[in-house]
Amino acid sequence: MSRLQNLLDEIKELEDRVAKEINHEAEQLGYRVKRGRVYFENEIARRHKEMAKSLRQYLAESRWTVILTAPIVYSMLPPLILLDIFISLYQWICFPIYSIPEVRRAEYIILDRHRLKYLNVIEKMHCAYCSYANGFIAYAQEIAARTEQYWCPIKHAESAKTTHSCYYHFLSYGDAEGYTSKLKELRKKYDDLE
Repeated sequence: MSRLQNLLDEIKELEDRVAKEINHEAEQLGYRVKRGRVYFENEIARRHKEMAKSLRQYLAESRWTVILTAPIVYSMLPPLILLDIFISLYQWICFPIYSIPEVRRAEYIILDRHRLKYLNVIEKMHCAYCSYANGFIAYAQEIAARTEQYWCPIKHAESAKTTHSCYYHFLSYGDAEGYTSKLKELRKKYDDLE
């Protein structure tokens, strides 16, 4: 096994430990997830509702510059939705042709924060916007990653600040023999998705 594969295995193990810790936090905070729905213990749900700020209090505590710039923040929504439509169509049309596994949007775009009782309607709207925007960007990145794995699975010569899910399986920069001999195999290598 290569050193890179050993490191990737360690990363996977750490990700599993982080997931377990998040589940432990859920238990400590008194909620559980069942069939995609979050359930809080009754007493905790009641306390959350009491903690929600009224709209008047929320607006009174907000800086006026935040209120004035909110339309600029939300102006990103139409381009995101348009890009979402196009990238989803791209995936639905092209991925079956190239035998690339579909990216399931439900694994990336998770809209659940609006159910938190300690958020007021404006905070819920902000959370829904951020959940959608960041989830969509992750969804789009995964579609682009799988596309790159099919068309050009070659690492960059320079280190990128972040990488996508497929990157570490790519061929090394300058590995001409590997590119020639392994390209067809890499175009079908999605076993890491399970």
